Amino acid sequence: MKVHVDMALCESHGQCVFAAPDVFAFDDEEEEELVYEPSPGPGRRAAVEQAVLSCPVRAVALDGGAG
Repeated sequence: MKVHVDMALCESHGQCVFAAPDVFAFDDEEEEELVYEPSPGPGRRAAVEQAVLSCPVRAVALDGGAG
């Protein structure tokens, strides 16, 4: 699966970080800059799906297929 965050839409609400902390995080040096794993393993799918649903501005997207 592939994860994509539209950084033009992202407002750093952090709901994806709460939903899937192994995939999404805020950069240590620049707290409001989101960083993420674009190809997380299949074991993280449920958490990523929750992150997609949790984003209030719909900036997070998941593209099907396995890892």
